[in-house]
Amino acid sequence: MEPNVFDQIANKYDTAERKELAQVITSAIQNECKDSQSKTLFDYGCGTGLVGFSLVSLVGRIVFIDSSEPMLDLVREKIKKTNITNAEVIHSNFLQNTKNKKADLILVSLVLLHIPDTKRILNYFYEILNPNGKLMIVDFDKNERINHPKVHNGFTNTEIRSLLTEVGFKNIEIRTFHHGKNIFMNEDASLFLATGEK
Repeated sequence: MEPNVFDQIANKYDTAERKELAQVITSAIQNECKDSQSKTLFDYGCGTGLVGFSLVSLVGRIVFIDSSEPMLDLVREKIKKTNITNAEVIHSNFLQNTKNKKADLILVSLVLLHIPDTKRILNYFYEILNPNGKLMIVDFDKNERINHPKVHNGFTNTEIRSLLTEVGFKNIEIRTFHHGKNIFMNEDASLFLATGEK
């Protein structure tokens, strides 16, 4: 088992740049969470909760899920500090510990690029969504300047659309919503939001 790189950077994770990017992402997805006061949102690969915390008031319940315990410790601290009562924290290596849990909304923000088998994880999300549930993916558009053995260099719209369709999602919408400087491994990059319904 190799060390989880996110365990090592947890305490230094909330930089000004990351907070700023989280704000941009939040603005793009808040609209997707409207009328969700009775719904359960899973923030999958939540990290320190930078995006998820800004959605807490829009949903009935939020479940922060990550494979890094030190990241989740920071989430727990934030929950305590802000007295949030509708949040739960689950330590899970993505395909474990959450099989029997169901969500109405799943947010996967800058997570897919770290997961080797994209289709497998999308299948899993489809399974744990309630009927008519919605998946929201935020990630980088394909970027040929990025080359890393452990990270996808982003995704094309066609690639994401065909994966989501194969898995069974419908009403798929994909749009690029942000272009930023040095935001993807120190390269300029753009972010897309893809949504699909079960």
